[in-house]
Amino acid sequence: MATLLAYTSPAAGHAFPLVPGLLALRARGHDVHVRTAAGLVEPLRAAGLAAEAVDPAIEALAAGGERDGVRGELRHQLRRARLDAADLDRVTGELDPDAVIVDVAAWGATVAAEASGRPFALSNPYLSPLPAPGRPPFGPGLAPRGGPAGSVRDAVARALVRHAGSHAVLPTLNALRAARGLPPVRDVLAHLGRPQIVLQLSGGPLEPPRPSPPASLRLVGLQRWDPASSAAAPAWLDEPGDPWVLVTCSTDRQRDGALAAAAIEAFRDEPVRLLVTLGAAARDPDLPAAPNARVAAFLPHAPVLARAAAVVCHGGMGIVGKALGAGVALVVVPYGRDQPEVAARVEAAGLGARVRPDGLTPATLLAAYRRAQDRRPAVQKEAAAMATMDAAGAFADAAEELLSERG
Repeated sequence: MATLLAYTSPAAGHAFPLVPGLLALRARGHDVHVRTAAGLVEPLRAAGLAAEAVDPAIEALAAGGERDGVRGELRHQLRRARLDAADLDRVTGELDPDAVIVDVAAWGATVAAEASGRPFALSNPYLSPLPAPGRPPFGPGLAPRGGPAGSVRDAVARALVRHAGSHAVLPTLNALRAARGLPPVRDVLAHLGRPQIVLQLSGGPLEPPRPSPPASLRLVGLQRWDPASSAAAPAWLDEPGDPWVLVTCSTDRQRDGALAAAAIEAFRDEPVRLLVTLGAAARDPDLPAAPNARVAAFLPHAPVLARAAAVVCHGGMGIVGKALGAGVALVVVPYGRDQPEVAARVEAAGLGARVRPDGLTPATLLAAYRRAQDRRPAVQKEAAAMATMDAAGAFADAAEELLSERG
């Protein structure tokens, strides 16, 4: 069979969504290799994948400070573009893969894959930024608005977003392309049209229908995987008592420690038990205490979600996908990167409620929780639909389309 290489950004949120599809490809007899963060190598190997670490210099740059907004995240990713381009060259020279899957945030590796002439796909764990009729532009987290006023607002916002994104990305991206003898691209969205296949790791109500999608786009569905998903649930999760609410912060550094503090205050007198997992916010100052709250730096989410009444989170696609798959309503407080867009689509789809960070208080968080509980039947309906889908198989089917490209 074929040899496939999956090259990811050094982050769990970019590597873990690839695992179900890559395991499906391996089950079909393909030789599958992964390059990712050093700390993720052992979990991927334990799952059955041939994994190695990316160049350590890439991880050193990726471990920078907080990034606010899509534009700041793009600039942060581009800092390591020349390194991941060279790293992909090295790995493809060693493996000579038949096809390459490159993470959307590995800008330099994407350019190197195109220049190599090998069949390649782009994997996108974010929501799709491609425009859709009646939808605001990707990024700011705007709610849909009809009528002439909405059309004008969206047109202005779309122009501003495209200008900001292109200004942040194009000089570096086109310099990389020129160095490889590739023509320039006119904007960020044009960059998404370069691979033969775009593996869009989302779908359902979070992805509005597009009447004329690009021929390369494959909506393969939310790909949910947790390296500790089979771990036994802590005994205290099954102790008799009030329902659990999971509050979880990002594994990437941002300002969402305030979310954990507000949640503890909001739910201290409510008939629930609170589990707060801090992620990168574990480095923040001490949190308030409450008799119904447990706090941990990390705990596998799967056992908690099976017992949870709601999830309060920052809006990362990983936890959002897991909550939807478990039929658990969402309260989303977005702090940066793609999170405002995720929060807006969750709310617009009737799958939860959002609170803007500048309006976050215990009272607004509790009110959002109650709105989200009212929407739980819609989330359970979505979970039932997701359970019938073979997202990993759809991923593998789309990836195998690449193999016919190499004679």
